[in-house]
Amino acid sequence: MRQQLVTLLVLIALPARAASAPGAGAGGVVVARLTHTDAGRGLARPEIVRRMAHRTRARRRLLSAAPPVRARVRAGLGAGGGIVTNEYLVHVSVGTPPRPVALTLDTGSDLVWTQCAPCLDCFEQGAVPVLDPAASSTHAALPCDAPLCRALPFTSCGGRSWGDRSCVYVYHYGDRSLTVGQLATDSFTFGGDDNAGGLAARRVTFGCGHINKGIFQANETGIAGFGRGRWSLPSQLNVTSFSYCFTSMFDTKSSSVVTLGATAAELLRTHAAHTGDVRTTRLIKNPSQPSLYFVPLRGISVGGARIAVPESRLRSSTIIDSGASITTLPEDVYEAVKAEFVSQVGLPAAAAGAGSALDLCFALPAAALWRRPAVPALTLHLDGGADWELPRGNYVFEDYAARVLCVVLDAAAGEQVVIGNYQQQNTHVVYDLENDVLSFAPARCDKLAAAL
Repeated sequence: MRQQLVTLLVLIALPARAASAPGAGAGGVVVARLTHTDAGRGLARPEIVRRMAHRTRARRRLLSAAPPVRARVRAGLGAGGGIVTNEYLVHVSVGTPPRPVALTLDTGSDLVWTQCAPCLDCFEQGAVPVLDPAASSTHAALPCDAPLCRALPFTSCGGRSWGDRSCVYVYHYGDRSLTVGQLATDSFTFGGDDNAGGLAARRVTFGCGHINKGIFQANETGIAGFGRGRWSLPSQLNVTSFSYCFTSMFDTKSSSVVTLGATAAELLRTHAAHTGDVRTTRLIKNPSQPSLYFVPLRGISVGGARIAVPESRLRSSTIIDSGASITTLPEDVYEAVKAEFVSQVGLPAAAAGAGSALDLCFALPAAALWRRPAVPALTLHLDGGADWELPRGNYVFEDYAARVLCVVLDAAAGEQVVIGNYQQQNTHVVYDLENDVLSFAPARCDKLAAAL
């Protein structure tokens, strides 16, 4: 806390960067482009999985060092937000004239923020320049008596150098990542030319971060919170639903998409992009972790074998998360799932070829080069008969050069189950916020934007 107070004192001394603000834009449908954090790096498939596995392991190490959230893959909001993971980036533009930013899509936190000049202590940012609020004619500092400022857990009124009582914030995450800066409003432009006829621009309250420390990568500029809280992008745009569709992380040619503004029924009418039936279940609110999206998981099956776990244990502790990479299970549940795969796959065990966080691996025979070995289905059983039978590519990774097949799951201490984005690839996931309903369907994500 002392360090945060010192940080605020430093920020109050920064020069003012504010301008008058016009009114908000009209409503509509947003279709924004997403890219995977490792897209365009020229990485081989095993390296992409290895990096993903290491991010999962690093996040768990950080959490185990933080006693208040030891048993959780994501922290509740409380004094901050979720765990920062850099997986899929939303590409939008901020200001007038518009300047590009790339924000991690995170359903586990609320605040929308990006790095801003002057950058006192920031993570290294790549080709996209740091946003300069002074260059935008529509940038306006948020006053510290504004409801969105007062609702944040840790804010302070800036002095005259900030422009008469502007809102200075500190927002920290469960993995000790931190952003400190000034809350402001500006015009956010979504989708560029691809968003013709939709919601071209809206005013959004966001954090202009001048001190940003933690697990960040050079191809991102900040985070777009999609959680349940009032600062999140869906809440600020006042939409009743949003959806995303992640193309395979190995697909370097096709972009994933995120949509905001259409009704859930309209989003689910995109039959041209769907390749299977729509399944529907409930979204559950948890007061102890109010920003997260909980789903009622009833059980897990490997092939025809149902894992012996009491339903009551899973129903209130499972979240679906865009920011987490690998689906994570409690250690004993993971061991039971692992035992079933070992029993049913019928291949010898092998050392993990895709990173130390994957230990459920099998040695591939030479014949696998022309005939893939059978792998039992992995199914998540949700309320309402919504059985989520994962496609093979959403839980199996085959490295033919290393002659190894791995099941892409992870284990962690505690009771929480996290459905990660590797398991959500090529799936249209729709969050109906008005009715607290989650729907999902297998889809061609590259066709989804054209179908909306």
